[in-house]
Amino acid sequence: MSPHTNAPGAPGIKPTWTNAAKTGVGSAIASDSRVWFTLNEGVVTEVFYPSVDCPSVRQCGLVVTDRQTFFSDEAVDVVSAVEYLADGVPAFRLQNQCRQGWYQITKVIVADPRRSVLLQQIDFRPLQGELADYSLYTLLEPHLGDQGSDNLGWVGEFKGMAMLFARRAGFALALACSAPWLKRSAGFVGVSDGRIDLSLHKQLQWTYDEAAVGNVALTGEVDLPKCGGKFVLALAFGRNEFDAAHRARASLLQTFDAAQKEYVESWQRWQRDLLPLAGGQPHAQNLYRISAAIMQTHESKDYPGGIIASLTTPWGFARGDKDHGYHLVWPRDMIQTVGGLLAARGHENARRVLFYLHVTQEQDGHWSQNMRINGEPSW
Repeated sequence: MSPHTNAPGAPGIKPTWTNAAKTGVGSAIASDSRVWFTLNEGVVTEVFYPSVDCPSVRQCGLVVTDRQTFFSDEAVDVVSAVEYLADGVPAFRLQNQCRQGWYQITKVIVADPRRSVLLQQIDFRPLQGELADYSLYTLLEPHLGDQGSDNLGWVGEFKGMAMLFARRAGFALALACSAPWLKRSAGFVGVSDGRIDLSLHKQLQWTYDEAAVGNVALTGEVDLPKCGGKFVLALAFGRNEFDAAHRARASLLQTFDAAQKEYVESWQRWQRDLLPLAGGQPHAQNLYRISAAIMQTHESKDYPGGIIASLTTPWGFARGDKDHGYHLVWPRDMIQTVGGLLAARGHENARRVLFYLHVTQEQDGHWSQNMRINGEPSW
């Protein structure tokens, strides 16, 4: 293959979002981290940046092959179990078991509290054969700025560290790995992307340097023998690729353990101020604290008191660009949310919402049925 090759098949298939069913949603309490993430069936689905109403990633998952006959897409071929790392803290451990019994993947997922980075600590374990018998690939689908169209994806480096990049209209992302990449590629979804390549060839044969522009996907092969199956993915965002790459590298250098500790402790401090509830039916998870955390997760960090209805797009698999889904402020829904937080003694939350409603009230006294987080009417 000649250097600097462009992926064929622009602009790719029509972009869509993912299923609205979620097994977890999360964000750091700290305002320095402007990333919100969602989970479904063992993989990261929509990731929001730089605001709670702006999805910028469709999905980030793994593909496993044996380089000969076996192909397994983590998004559909595993049975996944989810657990919280601590009561009421939206930090997750996923146990993904291959339906055919070939492998097991354990993930721990948090946002870096100090910067706009989503971190995944991953442990891949073969259940048949040896680690060297497998190849593991990360697949990322950028939809920067709430749009799957017109994204530019490419393979590059930052200060000598290999990364995968995407950019569109003042937004950028960088995907870095604590383990070396063996191969990387940028392609167009449905035509020249890594998932199609791997399903056909069971190894990455299409190693394109750039996909410009359209509905793009980024693929990277993790060096499993080098890392022993254990590594960290850092998905970072910024105004340009240098912002994003700097944050990705900084997160990896500061270590996953440090980010996880700060993330969990900050959420636990927030939980301590809530009304303590005990008793009731025993459950493996503290549903009261989880519910409070889910409501808090949906609040804006730029416009305090603004709470969107949901980090989802209903029927997302059939919805595309400009379909804002439920990541809008519905005042009627927001009042129900703040009522729940108020019942849990979230008095500061209630005051912020009251002020937000004051700011966004129309001159004649009404509010829009729904609006973007900055008050712009939507529907």
